[in-house]
Amino acid sequence: MIEILKAILFGIVEGITEWLPISSTGHMILLNEFVQLNVSNDFYKVFEVVIQLGAILSVVVLYFKSIWPLKKEKDKVVIDKKTMSLWGKILVACIPAAIIGLLFDDWIDAHFYNSIVVSLALIVYGILFIVIEKKNLGSRKTKSIEKITYKQALQIGAFQLLALIPGTSRSGSTIIGGLLIGLERSVAAEFTFFLAIPVMAGASLLKLVKYILSVGLSFTGLEITILLVATVVAFIVSIAVIKFLMNYIRKHDFKAFGYYRIALGLLVLLYFIIMK
Repeated sequence: MIEILKAILFGIVEGITEWLPISSTGHMILLNEFVQLNVSNDFYKVFEVVIQLGAILSVVVLYFKSIWPLKKEKDKVVIDKKTMSLWGKILVACIPAAIIGLLFDDWIDAHFYNSIVVSLALIVYGILFIVIEKKNLGSRKTKSIEKITYKQALQIGAFQLLALIPGTSRSGSTIIGGLLIGLERSVAAEFTFFLAIPVMAGASLLKLVKYILSVGLSFTGLEITILLVATVVAFIVSIAVIKFLMNYIRKHDFKAFGYYRIALGLLVLLYFIIMK
């Protein structure tokens, strides 16, 4: 029962931090310091990534009408060109991270997955959010998802490369990129949600395949239960968080998230300096 409660807590943290631009990795590192699951290190690496599938499913559910290309017109089903164009831009935005991620995934984990890098990434990108919002950088001329160009999609994909560094935040890097190249806040956030579907699904699949190749299909009953519980909780919490974020940014900017990132980054840095 205690392990199930831990899984619920991990699912809540994942559901909140995956969509807010505050770094799910930074929060997971902190949480794992204080609340450790009774599982192997290999399984935990898979667990961290696979529970993201629950978060992804929340986007699919909330935005199904926007991302499903088959539309019913009168008595027939047709392929919606606007939706296909959107998916084309999403796939274009995936290209940079897919290439670099596949080539350097293990190297990045070995060299960047540590408290110092995570702390500095939290602080630096927190400062960037504050500067961008205070100086009102970016034209904000792109006011709808349909107006995003393929060039802008590729540029957002390039910004997403920053998220390969733990602590940066995938949503944070793409939202910052979107703002800088002229997207309205809500448009940048929405495109970030859509971009998460192939990116996070691909990352989860890659980690799962690596685990199976190295360890095999050796999940225990407890591990399967923990994974399922955390994934379901992440899905439920993600739905609430996405709705909150979209309502929040219609009236507010991202400076509050910037200040929070700086505070968390300093907290993580001080904790690991003192404890380690």
